[in-house]
Amino acid sequence: MDIKEIRSLIDLMKKNGVAVFKMEKEGFKITLKTSGAPGSPQYISTQPLVQWNEPPAQPLAITETAPAAAAAAAPATGGIEIKSPMVGTFYASPSPESPAFISVGQEITPDTVVCIIEAMKVMNEVKAEVSGTVTEICAENGKPVQFGQALFRLK
Repeated sequence: MDIKEIRSLIDLMKKNGVAVFKMEKEGFKITLKTSGAPGSPQYISTQPLVQWNEPPAQPLAITETAPAAAAAAAPATGGIEIKSPMVGTFYASPSPESPAFISVGQEITPDTVVCIIEAMKVMNEVKAEVSGTVTEICAENGKPVQFGQALFRLK
């Protein structure tokens, strides 16, 4: 490959908005990278950095008391809670057309899939890990849930 061919590849990359081009041929290897193509947008942030003079103590206090309150509620109702293992979006069924994984009054085992929590575009199946009868579904379908939040109550 000569310099004319390399230059024509660079021109094609710029014209078509290609940022990286790699090629291997008979022991010859080339990688071309452009800093930005004419058609591709480049974003530059000019917002000033926010500086905190004090640590945000109040939101942390609210976050810390919420799981404690949920844990205290479990013994008062006399049931077992299945809690969210992560932050994400709660889904009661595998797809909008499908029926819910579980319903109130249903008997479940530790291997029963009770819901899906979507976190960072990954669908995570949540298993019950306990046996019992579902008495309450605490989370709302399609709504965000927090780590440790009660999703279901069992007896």
